[in-house]
Amino acid sequence: MSAVTEAAPRPRPLREDVASRRRRVQDLPVALLFILPATIGFVVFLLWPTLRGVWLSFTDATAFQPGGFVGLENYQRMVADPVFWNAFRVTIWYVVLNIGVQTALAVLIAVLMHRLTRSMVVRGIVLTPYLVSNVVAAMLFLMLLDYQLGFVNEVAEALGGDRVMFFGDQSLVIPTIALVNVWRHVGYTALLVFAGLQTIPENLYEAGRVDGASELRMFRSITLPLLRPYLGLVLIVTMIGSFQVFDTVSVATQGGPANASNVIQYYIYEVAFSRGYDFGYASAMSVALMVVLATISILQFRLTRANQNDMA
Repeated sequence: MSAVTEAAPRPRPLREDVASRRRRVQDLPVALLFILPATIGFVVFLLWPTLRGVWLSFTDATAFQPGGFVGLENYQRMVADPVFWNAFRVTIWYVVLNIGVQTALAVLIAVLMHRLTRSMVVRGIVLTPYLVSNVVAAMLFLMLLDYQLGFVNEVAEALGGDRVMFFGDQSLVIPTIALVNVWRHVGYTALLVFAGLQTIPENLYEAGRVDGASELRMFRSITLPLLRPYLGLVLIVTMIGSFQVFDTVSVATQGGPANASNVIQYYIYEVAFSRGYDFGYASAMSVALMVVLATISILQFRLTRANQNDMA
């Protein structure tokens, strides 16, 4: 007796699924058209320069010759370069000062705006310094802090104090540059933090007031824990921006005095466009900086748990 086994009929897709799939296929050319400009910009201005820079880091290319493959020679030179390590230490010191002061002030300003006023006028005033370019801000403070004619030193001397060489003292130049950039960027950072504060439910603060909690206690127990993901992302963004400081140094100090403000970005620029036009070595330092930034960003992202929200 033979048994005939019939294959089970395949379930046919629902008409809605077919229509939805058809619409997606029809919308694909339009979607690709919309993302095409951004894709071209990403490839031309980011991906290709990055790949080109990585390749140049393994060559002895200059502005006058394409150069040949030299392997890890540029990286060995970098490890043995005392100026590079000095620039790296100077940059780290700048980043610590800039991020520390900027984040603390930004959180304070954002909390005050959130708790006291949400006026659009106040937000505009806070954001105003960010609308000033880095070059203009550097030139402005270069005049204000000038040792001979600067307004700040004139006031200090009129009050009986001594004049200060803000940009000429090796111990003061990096704190001065850091505070100049804090003035320019703190408003933008404060608005990012303020946007995070907007997501915290108001009833949590009302419950805290009912329980008799002070503003400081609610800040520690409610605001900071729930603001952690946003602060994590803000720290990553400000850290990357701080490592890329260049304009203020170029305008105000040119890396001086005695390399005290010679940050890594300015040193890369000097090697590539001032000292022998050594594109290969400059690219090697750029690749090293990219690796450092990527590593620090990943560590910050994981340590701050920026992808997790305590309200979820």
